[in-house]
Amino acid sequence: MVDSTGGNRPGPYSFDSGSLRYRDPQTGRFVQTPTVFQDMLQQANQRFGDDPAEKARTWFRNKARNINVQPNYILNAKPYASKLNSTPGIGSMFLFRYDAKHKEDLPYWDMYPLIFPFNMTNDGFMGINMHYLPPYLRARLMDALYSLTNNKRYDTSTKLRISYSILKGASKFRYFEPCVKRYLNSQVRSRFMYIEPAEWDIALFLPLHQFQKASAGKVWQDSRKVIR
Repeated sequence: MVDSTGGNRPGPYSFDSGSLRYRDPQTGRFVQTPTVFQDMLQQANQRFGDDPAEKARTWFRNKARNINVQPNYILNAKPYASKLNSTPGIGSMFLFRYDAKHKEDLPYWDMYPLIFPFNMTNDGFMGINMHYLPPYLRARLMDALYSLTNNKRYDTSTKLRISYSILKGASKFRYFEPCVKRYLNSQVRSRFMYIEPAEWDIALFLPLHQFQKASAGKVWQDSRKVIR
């Protein structure tokens, strides 16, 4: 597997950080680095066939937790450039960098939200930031959210038919409450990286959260209290 952190790949591989390529020890040639998502999907295809989205969720989730990748790398590295968008869309998953406007007054906030937007506002949007749940509750919420997909192709046509009223109206979505956040366009500090539906379970468990002013443990403890 290619080192997705942007650092030096261990062993006989030579990593060219300037062009995001690594040198194949057998051919001596530099090869374009796949994204962490492409890398895991390729591995899943080898294990589970051509339709890993349905068959390999547990494998994706366990594997992703052990990958060392920085969100800033994903948002700036060339292999991910084709996934960047100027605006988010309702029902799709996005990663971006954010600088909270009133951070001095907030107990904590996430610099790299991983969101499903569900409402656009005049000055921004509202969405559920999955990072606000501990991994096991994140999995439960995602399992429930899959029931809202408009199709089962898990390609770029797949979206969640999501709204606040839908989330509020069914007990199986009850974990969403602490994840609801409002984001201002003026405070967005990057483009929005579109996460393809086949990659949702990978992104969900990558350690991409960067909570400011509090530890992840504190944030997740507070979230569990809200759910109760």
